[in-house]
Amino acid sequence: MTDLELNWTLGTPGLLGIAVAAIAVLLLLIMKFRIHAFIALVLVSVLTAIATGVPAGQLVPTLLSGFGGTLASVALLVGLGAMLGRMLEVSGGADVLTNALIRRFGEKRAPLALSVASLMFGFPIFFDAGLVVMLPIIFTVARRLGGSLLFYAFPAAIAFSVMHIFVPPHPGPVAATGLLGADVGLVLVLGLVIAIPTWYVVGALFGRVLGRRFDLPVPELLDAVQGSSETEFRSAPKLRTIVFLLLLPLVLIFLNTGLNMAATAGLVSLEDGWVQALRLLGETPIALLITVFFAMWLLGWRQRKPASLVETVVDSALGPVCSIILITGAGGMFGGVLRASGIGDAIADSLDAIGLPVIVAGFVIAAVVRLAQGSATVALTTAAALVQPVVLGNPDFNPVELAAIVLSLAAGSVFAGHVNDSGFWLVSRFFGMDTKTTLKTWTVGQALVGTMGFVLALGIFLLAGAF
Repeated sequence: MTDLELNWTLGTPGLLGIAVAAIAVLLLLIMKFRIHAFIALVLVSVLTAIATGVPAGQLVPTLLSGFGGTLASVALLVGLGAMLGRMLEVSGGADVLTNALIRRFGEKRAPLALSVASLMFGFPIFFDAGLVVMLPIIFTVARRLGGSLLFYAFPAAIAFSVMHIFVPPHPGPVAATGLLGADVGLVLVLGLVIAIPTWYVVGALFGRVLGRRFDLPVPELLDAVQGSSETEFRSAPKLRTIVFLLLLPLVLIFLNTGLNMAATAGLVSLEDGWVQALRLLGETPIALLITVFFAMWLLGWRQRKPASLVETVVDSALGPVCSIILITGAGGMFGGVLRASGIGDAIADSLDAIGLPVIVAGFVIAAVVRLAQGSATVALTTAAALVQPVVLGNPDFNPVELAAIVLSLAAGSVFAGHVNDSGFWLVSRFFGMDTKTTLKTWTVGQALVGTMGFVLALGIFLLAGAF
């Protein structure tokens, strides 16, 4: 079952009040009473569904829809990414790459090196998949050089975030581009113009401030297995092997996203058999599955490691991430209930009636819908659908202005991700941060990303209109 769009009679003020109360109760349970985040999210999701009038017969399906929909996209990526990360860590591959990065960039520029790699990986790879793959390298660099984990992890995470939200071929900007009739190539170029300086200000500069303020240790989540298994599996693989394993999913996923862009431009047809085959190889779960098998071969079987040892190392990756997967799924459940209640649509319709300039209205609608129900993709597509009649009805918008409007919607859709966003819980648990610290770091960082992205998009819009 997909997200249920149910019609209630509470009105926008009532729905908004329930959303605010639900978030407040959730924070109180987690931060004040120390209730486990998974249990708190499930409980608040149930209470919110009841309060918004979800019929008893649809309550459980509504909960399962949000939970299952999130797990469908997250569980495979986190599980396979954790397996790959564990093999890189235990084999010594993370150390090999870390040494190479430090030799090439120096210790002081190690966070910059991690972020540049994340920006490159973030072009075709989704935020959650890319972050999971990079974490073993980030953790190893942080242990080697010392200091707060945020010095290294926050800039890299922001790099993945800005690429995911601003740059095609990611689904959000592609969908908005299609709805508003913008040129996907121009959106890509201007998306990079916005994404890179936004990453530098929020990821590099603000991340440095956070690193000095919050002294976070490196979590033990992805630590190598202890004892004989770690010793036996370690092989100190060659640098080119590790680079191959990191680039393989990048190349495979680009087969999918690149062909989608080519199809949008009319260069290929998605109906062709060879295109469908290559796109299948580039689906993120398939690309990571293929990479895991290559890692098992290159780091295990080819090194004459017993099959039972390879199985033990791979299996050891799953236990630590089970909590992350469940909490992330529960976050998706909460966001799904909020979407099903009609909160996002009610707020968007109200804001649409205010009459702001289209580029400002689109940003505000996307930001408020994002705050209300959590999903960046839903916020972006909702805002794009609402401003579409205005945009398509105005032939005076030039291609650059259209691209700037798309990017302003994207900026609003990432604004201030918090407890109703599954990505919030992914970052919180992987970085070993409690909820309060995640609000002070990640939520504030996402608000800055959204604000700076909008300012840059507005600047591009005004310049394009002036000329």
